[in-house]
Amino acid sequence: MVKNQYVYFFGGGKAEGNATMKNILGGKGANLAEMTNLGIPVPPGFTLSTGVCDAYYKNNQKYPAGVTAEVEGNLKKLESLTGKKLGDPKDPLLVSVRSGAAISMPGMMDTVLNLGLNEKAVEGLIKKTGNDRFAWDAYRRFIQMFGDVVMNVPHEEFEHILSNMKKNKKVQADTDLTAADLKIVVDQYKKVYKKYTKKDFPEDPKEQLWGSINAVFGSWNNPRAIKYRQINEIKGLLGTAVNVQTMVFGNYGDDSGTGVCFTRDPSTGKNVFYGEYLTNAQGEDVVAGIRTPLPIVDLKKKNPENYEKLIKIRANLENHYKDMQDMEFTIQQNILYILQTRTGKRTGLAAINIAVDMVDEKLITKEEALLRVSPDQVDQLLHPMIDPKGRKSLKTLAKGLNASPGAATGQIVFEAAEAEKWANEGKTVLLVRRETSPDDIGGMHVSRGILTSTGGMTSHAAVVARGMGTPCVAGCKEVVISGKTATIKEKKYNEGDWLTIDGSTGEVFEGEAKLIMPGITRNFKKFLGWADEVRKGAVRKEIKEKGFKVRTNADLPEDAKVAREYGAEGIGLCRTEHMFFDKGKLEIFQEMIVAEDIEQRKKVLKRLAALQKKDFTGIFRAMNGLPVTIRLLDPPLHEFVPKTKADAKILAEKTGVPLKKLMDKIESLHELNPMLGHRGCRLGITYPEVYDMQVEAIMNAACDVAKKDVKVFPEIMIPLVGTIEELAVLRNNAENVINDIFSKRKMKINYKIGTMIEIPRAAITADKIAEVADFFSFGTNDLTQMTFGYSRDDAGVFLPEYIQKGILEKDPFQVLDQEGVGQVVEIGVTRGRKTKPDLKIGICGEHGGEPSSVGFCYKVGMNYVSCSPYRVPIARLAAAQAVLRAAKE
Repeated sequence: MVKNQYVYFFGGGKAEGNATMKNILGGKGANLAEMTNLGIPVPPGFTLSTGVCDAYYKNNQKYPAGVTAEVEGNLKKLESLTGKKLGDPKDPLLVSVRSGAAISMPGMMDTVLNLGLNEKAVEGLIKKTGNDRFAWDAYRRFIQMFGDVVMNVPHEEFEHILSNMKKNKKVQADTDLTAADLKIVVDQYKKVYKKYTKKDFPEDPKEQLWGSINAVFGSWNNPRAIKYRQINEIKGLLGTAVNVQTMVFGNYGDDSGTGVCFTRDPSTGKNVFYGEYLTNAQGEDVVAGIRTPLPIVDLKKKNPENYEKLIKIRANLENHYKDMQDMEFTIQQNILYILQTRTGKRTGLAAINIAVDMVDEKLITKEEALLRVSPDQVDQLLHPMIDPKGRKSLKTLAKGLNASPGAATGQIVFEAAEAEKWANEGKTVLLVRRETSPDDIGGMHVSRGILTSTGGMTSHAAVVARGMGTPCVAGCKEVVISGKTATIKEKKYNEGDWLTIDGSTGEVFEGEAKLIMPGITRNFKKFLGWADEVRKGAVRKEIKEKGFKVRTNADLPEDAKVAREYGAEGIGLCRTEHMFFDKGKLEIFQEMIVAEDIEQRKKVLKRLAALQKKDFTGIFRAMNGLPVTIRLLDPPLHEFVPKTKADAKILAEKTGVPLKKLMDKIESLHELNPMLGHRGCRLGITYPEVYDMQVEAIMNAACDVAKKDVKVFPEIMIPLVGTIEELAVLRNNAENVINDIFSKRKMKINYKIGTMIEIPRAAITADKIAEVADFFSFGTNDLTQMTFGYSRDDAGVFLPEYIQKGILEKDPFQVLDQEGVGQVVEIGVTRGRKTKPDLKIGICGEHGGEPSSVGFCYKVGMNYVSCSPYRVPIARLAAAQAVLRAAKE
């Protein structure tokens, strides 16, 4: 490597790059270089670096000085090594021009194959190979790809010509067309090319080469590539590299072929050689789903020698990279070539199984395994499945390939743009296509599931769906699509009709099936056990405590039970107001709100206390031995009153309060800005009897279960505190109630009283507030709202545009804003611990289950995070990863 080098050569057993240079050569270029150095049969070529792409866009689509000369120099080197010349009428060198960013973006950018063919070169190829059909097939493919990718000639125009030729010749497959047929196709392709471009198809191979290089660099910023980077949060890359590589041909004849294979099953993670291939085809035929490929094991029967070579290369690459590899290969006249290897995209299930198996095989360590699986992949394992109880009653319509696991049900749509539109309207969408293309990425992203009628396990739909964790059934031939209708076994299904797919079995069902959440597999449990070992073993000098815990937000005993099964170590937030919305309780609570005096209010509250105690009893039992943080009433009272006159009339009749008087009372509760109004601790100050009732219910429930040998650790949390005085008053009230209960029941249990830090003032004065608090829990939903000054109920109107325009990187209500809100949190942690070094601190907003936010919480010294039950496994992994990354730093 030399200073300011832009182009890197690989071939002849040596390469100027290696696998560590992904940021410069892109993933594809770096791996081609690495494989060349390993002695694997890779067709030679050269890579234009990502720096060229960066400069190309910065210089108004002009290349930096020296790039042209470097390309020319490397082209001569390639010609010398292969003994062929670009455009040679006797023995032409043909090359592919392909993209390759540092992070794999399958199918998102452009490729041109068979470059270098022209009127003279095609004749030379015929003479050299003695195969005129192959030569004309290669030429027609090149014109189509160059026209589509470089000059934006509509792809359908070329397909229409090819389809008509097959129709006229009464044949089904492209391979059934003769050389003479293909020669006519080439002539018609050139006419279409001229019709759209107003010029002849270029004969000069150098013009072809630079046009293709420009197009591939240009595809870095095409809409689908931009959308893919947005969806997958790919940022900070210079651009794509461009790989110019000697062509090898799988469409040479029946002794040739092409395929895609994985060193392990990308759907399940099983340690089996997995993939597909096509005889007499080029790679695009497999990926694009044009023909249905054969399983890779069939190659063992047809070409055992090359199959064994692939098996050896499989082992070599997996042992070298220590990860599952996705390989592309071509066999030309019985000679095997590897065109690409990259870390294989996989489902969440496969990611867990591969990580666990590779630790057992001593390929990687437990720590490496934990960092290799993303929290998003864990999320995939928590996707729904069809309820076994109702499965037998479903009508099975068809069966395709089980391309990406999980079940999905939805209203069918046939266009990606329509899927996005429907999803934005709140509809549940199932995308049904003949086969997806990279342009469909937006619609695929919002769909609950994907169903295609063609394509295999390595088609675009299958690969992208697995990467997204979206259920997919591919290659379901019984689904015949015409316009906005799918016909399955002679029955028509129109846009908007409901279908269900099972991506684990490949089945398609009629109607809307009931879906349930799956359980945790043995390997999943083992993997999360490793995560727990890491986070529980974390030595944390700053908080004088070992470990980093994961709790859950649960309001009902059923939620608490689910969370505990998923590994929650307590409840970090139990929202008591959610209990009031139950039928039977809401009416009583409404009676309390409209009560005319304190005595009447207390009378109603007594009835409510018994019901609340029952709820808390169930939660304490479910969390036997673990802490339970219960937040006292938080929302404003107007949220609980009747919303219509008819409902108000029912309440008036029940309470005996005149309707007009009741309506006046309801109107008086209305606030202009209720989120900053009479709620939280302010209700506790003005209506102390409400909080007293809740504390009484909590502690009586705790005493009841303690008598039955349930280990109970209640933590009473007072919300929306902004001053030490508010917390001091309410703590004193609570302790009076608690002491009275202990006195009457002649028993004591340990408890804590703390507060939510959700007002910026509370964080700033945390040193004062800590004087009367046993713990802090950061309510980052409200804290974000108040720090930004955004209403979380209304911010959805403008936040998408803010993110699109780069004003904000992420939605701050989904991902904690570490720069602003994070600083407020850090101030609160630091000042609270200054007063009480052993102060327990956690987070209970939904940020507690978001991986990057979990990492931040660990970094600032929190004892735990708390999240919804189904995000507990995600938080367990994110917490372990935070510990491992902090140790590295």
